[in-house]
Amino acid sequence: MSQQEEKKIRIVLAKPGLDGHDRGAKVLAAAFRDAGFEVIYTGLRQTPDMIVEAALQEDADVIALSILSGAHMTQFRRVLEKMKESGLDDVLLTGGGIIPDEDIETLMEMGTGRLFGPGSTTQEPIDYIRDWVRENRHDG
Repeated sequence: MSQQEEKKIRIVLAKPGLDGHDRGAKVLAAAFRDAGFEVIYTGLRQTPDMIVEAALQEDADVIALSILSGAHMTQFRRVLEKMKESGLDDVLLTGGGIIPDEDIETLMEMGTGRLFGPGSTTQEPIDYIRDWVRENRHDG
């Protein structure tokens, strides 16, 4: 499918805050690349400003946050705020980690896309992102 698209889906994959566990993010980065996405992995300990700046510089379609530290409410909210300040209204903010269901509901009400937790397959976010980009991004 990605070969039919003129523009590859560009995804900024980030580990915000002080969370130092990046195995899952690296697995997802490889899965996204294997699916034909262009992946910009920002690495550990990224601030919301750094994440949004990377998305701006890379003309990203998607920002995906991997959070295991319990700081998901703060980090997703701050990234959403920075995205709005920077005019990234047409960029998907998604992600996953250890996030309670009630927090997922609150985050989605705030404006995030679907969030993925333990037990999700790598194919689930790939399919979700492809569908979202197809339905919401018209510049590629």
